[in-house]
Formats: sequence, structure tokens, C-alpha cells
Amino acid sequence: MIELSEVRRAPTDPTGVTGRLATWLQDLRFEDIPSNIRERAKHLVLDGIACAIVGAQLPWSRRAVEIVTGLEGGGDCGLIGWNRKTTATAATLLNGTFIQGFELDDYHPRAPLHSTSLVLPPLLACVDRRPGIDGKRALRAVIAGFEVGPRVGLALHGGEMLSRGWHSGAVFGTHAAAATTGVLLGLDAAGFEDAIGLAATQSAGLMAAQYEAMSKRMHHGFSARNGFFAAHLAAGGYTGIKRVFEREYGGFLSVFGEGHAPDQSQIANALSERWETERIVIKPYAAMGGLHAPLDALFEIGGKRALRPQEIRRVDVYVSHAVYHHGWWQPERPLTPIGAQMNLGYALAVAIADGQALVHQFAPARINQDDVWALIPRITAHHDPDIDRGGSMSRGKARLRIEFSDGEVLEAERQASRAILQPLSNAEIVTKYRQLTSGLLDENRQAEIEQTALALDQLSDARKLTCLLHQEVCAAFADTGNAS
Repeated sequence: MIELSEVRRAPTDPTGVTGRLATWLQDLRFEDIPSNIRERAKHLVLDGIACAIVGAQLPWSRRAVEIVTGLEGGGDCGLIGWNRKTTATAATLLNGTFIQGFELDDYHPRAPLHSTSLVLPPLLACVDRRPGIDGKRALRAVIAGFEVGPRVGLALHGGEMLSRGWHSGAVFGTHAAAATTGVLLGLDAAGFEDAIGLAATQSAGLMAAQYEAMSKRMHHGFSARNGFFAAHLAAGGYTGIKRVFEREYGGFLSVFGEGHAPDQSQIANALSERWETERIVIKPYAAMGGLHAPLDALFEIGGKRALRPQEIRRVDVYVSHAVYHHGWWQPERPLTPIGAQMNLGYALAVAIADGQALVHQFAPARINQDDVWALIPRITAHHDPDIDRGGSMSRGKARLRIEFSDGEVLEAERQASRAILQPLSNAEIVTKYRQLTSGLLDENRQAEIEQTALALDQLSDARKLTCLLHQEVCAAFADTGNAS
């Protein structure tokens, strides 16, 4: 086990944004976090657990487990939904992959990343490896990650990263994982500066993975692992890039923000005053976040007139540059689940046919059915530059127009998804957890996980939660050979 010095060291420039963030992470106390933020964070953890239980035994997850554990071997860290242990880095990678395994997990609307897939896996690995981590420290570490990831994303103007072809959350997710891990390891400000620099140099993620690649599921897992690894390197005295956010040559913002004027002030802005944790959005649909406002608009029209596929002549959807490039290409058979969950055409078609957009709408067996593919050619997405002129807050805006065979035309416009405009309450998150996990594990264990996660800050040892998670669950659907 790494032994840290009791002497607190300062960052190289305490007044710079990297130094201010590192110092805040060092000084953050559980008592400094408002009670409503702590409560919301516990519910975000519960949502991440639900997503992991759904994702753990999916075909691509099982393949990942066999390959990664075949390389890494056994260890002392468990996998969510499996009776198997592996190394800490492998477990962090795989647990992050499970949470991101089916596009059900949280996202930040202005700085797109999936936070629980980045912070929950390093938490679980640290708890497995370091006996005695109590619930208050665990929750403080989670909130540190929830706060850091979005701030780095805001400095890169969030959705602009998607427009440029980066998988945004994988790029700035390493910092979230490093923050969570660093709190659990007890890093001082200098150690956090090293961890942030080590995390930054491991950031990556290409958005072309969305079309058919299994690797899309693993991107946030990579970042969770890399941030976890970065904090451990820093704890052992291995130095990272100093002042990584300020460096003009080869720094994080200067490289990833080249050509679109990154704003480094966002990183340390209003720490402990504005809490990004409460701006994290919970998904009601099993699809990429940019598809949610179009789906909301579709269901709004469906409330005015029944959406019968045979009566629909044409569907046009108008979205921002980021959503258009992230969510539109002409889908073709065979379409993989990841492609279906990213594609406006498929998502709207299956929602028209089924009246919902949840797990089974994006399962391989459903994707290949002819009724959906008969609808897809009637759906077209358009980039609307007027939406872009509204700035980052309007990136998720959508307008939908349906022309029916009898000549009637109905339109609906959404300023953002309902998950943003009317965030799911804590009670609704609990309902989502119960719905997603029903049938995948026995009712007693399901209830105990819920109770334990929501009482995280009361646990004397957070291993009570990991022990419940590291048991096998059932598969959400069968492998049909069309898995990615």
C-alpha cells in the first residue's frame, strides 16, 4: 500500500487554474458539501449501478471480460454483476464499460460526459483494495469527480468537442476519475497537480466509434482506468505535467482546444459555490443524449394523434450542428446496437413503432425487424444553423415535423430534452433503478443494493456496497450475433 507523507505540499502555481483546482480537491471536506448535493450524488450512484447491472452481461461486455481478464488475470477487485475478480486497473476499465454499456447512464448537458462511468469504477476498485474506506469519504470522492469532469469539459466548450469528432467525455473524463481516486488516496495539492497532469496526457476518444464499434462502450472505461492509474502514479511520487491546463505548448487545453478558444477560467470557477453535480442529467431513454429532445417532440406529437406507421408519409427533424454530426447518417442494415442508439433515424422509427425507446427497442433482435426498416427511409435529419446561434445552452434543441398520409402536418419543438428541463427527481431515479434491474437479480438483493447505495454516507466500511455488487446478474437480452 502506498504511504503518503503527512506534510501537505503546494502546487507549483497555487493561483493558476490547475493549482486552484488541486488545492480545492485537497481541502474539500464532507461537511462543506450541501446536504442536497450529497443526496443527489447518492442517487446518481444508484443510477450508475442500475446501468452497470443492465450492462454487465450484455454480449459485448462478456466478450470484453473474457479478453481483458485473459490478459490481466486474477486480482483483488470485483466486477459488477460477475462472480469474478481481476486487477484494479482491469476492474476499473470493465466496470466503466458496463455502466456505459447500453446508453442508459447520466450525462452533463453542457459538458457532455457520463460521470458515474468515470467515478464509480475507481471508487469500487479503491474500496476493494484499501480496507476501511468509510461512506463519507467515498461520497466525498464521488462528488469530487462529479465536479471536476464537467468543469474541464466547459473549458473546451463541451459540445464543440463532439462537432470536432472527439468523444468528449472520454477526453475530459480522465480528470474526473483522477479526482475521485486522489481523494480516496489522500493526495495533497501537489499530488493532485501531478495526478491531473498524468490524467490529461492519457485523454483520448474518437467519435467514429459510434457507428459500429464495440469500443464506444469502453471509451469511458479507458478514461476511468487512466485516471485511476494517474492518481496512483502521483501517490507513489511519479510526477505529471505541471500546470497542465495553462501550458501554451502541449498543454491539455492548448491541444484539445486548438482552433476554438478554450476558456481555462471555467475549470476553477465557483468551486463550492456552483455544484455541477446537480446539473448532471438522468436519461429516460436508452439512447444518446442528443436524441432525447427529438424523442420528446415525437411523443408530444403522439399525444395529439396516434402514430401509426402506415399513416406517416414523412418525418423531418431539425437539430444543432453537434447533434446532427453526432446522431445522423443514413442507417443501413446490418445496424449494430451502438449504431442504433446513436442514430436519429432508427431511434425515431422504433419509437414510432413501439411507443417507447428503452432497452428492448435497441436489442439486436428488435433492430433487425422489417417494420422499423420500412419507416427509416421516411425520416430525415437536418442541421439547423439557427439552433447553433443560441449558443451552448441550445445545443440540445430540436424541432420535429410529421406529415401524415391524409395531408395533416403536426410539429413540435423542444428547447431541450425533458430530462434537462424537468430533471428526474430522486424518487424517479429510484423507480428507474427498480425498472431496469427487475428480473436481473433477486428482489432481496435488488432492495439491499438500493438501500445501501442511498445510505452510502452512513457506512462505516464501503465494502458493504461492493460485496453486493460483485455477484452475478442475469443478461438483459440474448446474444443474437449482432453485438456491438
